[in-house]
Amino acid sequence: MNVAKNDNLLTDPRLPPWSHREIYFSRKDQWAAIPEPGRFPLVLDPCINKVQFDRVLIDGGSSIDILFKNSLPALKIAQADLKPYEAQFWGVLPGQSSTPLGQITLPVQFGTPDHFRTDYVNFVVADFDGTYHAILGRPSLTKFMAIPHYRYLVLKMPTEKGVLTLRGNVYAAYTCEDDSFKIAEAHDLSIRMAETMLDAKKTSADHLEIPELEAPRKNIKSKEHKVIQLVDGDPSKTALIGANLDPK
Repeated sequence: MNVAKNDNLLTDPRLPPWSHREIYFSRKDQWAAIPEPGRFPLVLDPCINKVQFDRVLIDGGSSIDILFKNSLPALKIAQADLKPYEAQFWGVLPGQSSTPLGQITLPVQFGTPDHFRTDYVNFVVADFDGTYHAILGRPSLTKFMAIPHYRYLVLKMPTEKGVLTLRGNVYAAYTCEDDSFKIAEAHDLSIRMAETMLDAKKTSADHLEIPELEAPRKNIKSKEHKVIQLVDGDPSKTALIGANLDPK
């Protein structure tokens, strides 16, 4: 960014609505004794296009806002309703990129009928199901001027009436984390299976042939020993002696 060319923007910026609201956190925001602070993600239940979803991840590390494929039926959105989105994105599936189905702009609402905030969010629609219904990243958090606090699992944003405080759903966060581990394990297994199939295709047909079983060998008695009966008439009591010993 060239600061010299943007002096007007810096000295006379376009202030967003309600930016004069002061947002701060204190011990009053600790609404529960949350186990292992910092372990669980911040999961909220906003309304997307007037449909409430209880598994929406707040992720300030994501550069895009994501809507997962399994959320489309509840929103009554068909793939034909999506606009093209050419770029791929990384980071949702471990070590793998994904080509989205498309993109769509939808209204997102936080809060209650008495105190709420609504704005439009442009979602990139992932071509697979997720443990979350959606991920709200930096673009939407910037638009809402929302500030997350991961110690308290709280999200705050300015509104016309003041500051809206939203508490995370710890149970949903735990469930999503557990489901994410299962999906990661299944995804890793599928990758290894695909690699095995690829290696098998590269192997020559001769190496894939199963050798025939060798015919069982006959039991050849040693010519250096012989069996004698210790008790006459009782074949169960025998001994093994050298074949060249004198019979006496």
